[in-house]
Amino acid sequence: MVVEAKNLVKKYKDMVAVNGVEFKVQEQECFGFIGPNGAGKTTTMKMIYCFVPRTSGELQVLGKDPSIHPELVKADLGVVPQDNNLDEDLNVFTNLTMYANYFNIPKAIARTRSRELLAFVQLIEKEKVKINELSSGMKRRLMIARGLINDPKLLILDEPTVGLDPQARHLIWDRLHELKNQNVSMIITTHYMDEAAELCDRIAVMDKGKIMVVGKPKDLIREQIGEEVVEVRLLDTTVEKLKQDASGFQVTLEETSQKCYLYCQDCRPLLNHLADKGYKHILRRPATLEDVFLKLTGRDLVD
Repeated sequence: MVVEAKNLVKKYKDMVAVNGVEFKVQEQECFGFIGPNGAGKTTTMKMIYCFVPRTSGELQVLGKDPSIHPELVKADLGVVPQDNNLDEDLNVFTNLTMYANYFNIPKAIARTRSRELLAFVQLIEKEKVKINELSSGMKRRLMIARGLINDPKLLILDEPTVGLDPQARHLIWDRLHELKNQNVSMIITTHYMDEAAELCDRIAVMDKGKIMVVGKPKDLIREQIGEEVVEVRLLDTTVEKLKQDASGFQVTLEETSQKCYLYCQDCRPLLNHLADKGYKHILRRPATLEDVFLKLTGRDLVD
């Protein structure tokens, strides 16, 4: 087991950021945390990579307790934080070789590995460029390269593609898929549900410091939502009338101020029935991980 947490708690004075979570991350697995802002995802990650101590509970990372052996845990971890913290006084190549010093990597090995990693993230032609001359996507790719400099057994990525354009996101996805194929274990947090579904073998949905469900993306969608969704805009109907018209079908209904979402295994008969009833603003589509996220954590904004 790469990571194992039991009744893990983190408190900041009177605020409980992580409230008794339990999970396991297996070898060669990409495990994801999703949830709204303030759900406890990043705090959980920080306890794993020894940035903050836990308040209580049990935590094992690569077979060691981070509170007792943080230096041994850190030696085998690669960490890509949400915020870019590259050294802007150094060029791309030197950012990697200097970071290698923290792991006591011999200079010749560090230089060879740095060039290999720059090639891996498609930045080899930028090795002499200063950090402030890089695009946001290039900086994120360099952060991933830096996180791999010590050949880690576990790579931790907090929002790996935040703020990037689609081309940069897909390039990073490709690189992370390659790492999975090389049997690198990974833990990620992301607000992009398509990213979580693309990369993660299993996902934990967090809210208010607790883990609500854990499972494979497709299993969570099937168990929590079903196969399909019918969206009905409330322009020419009411929730009460929609409930009455859909009462003969096996569906779960969720309402918002502007729409209703009807979850079912096969929504085609329902769609045809509603169309026959005169509904015009309706859409049938496959269920997604975003539907799971919103159903479990709510649709209201979290400040």
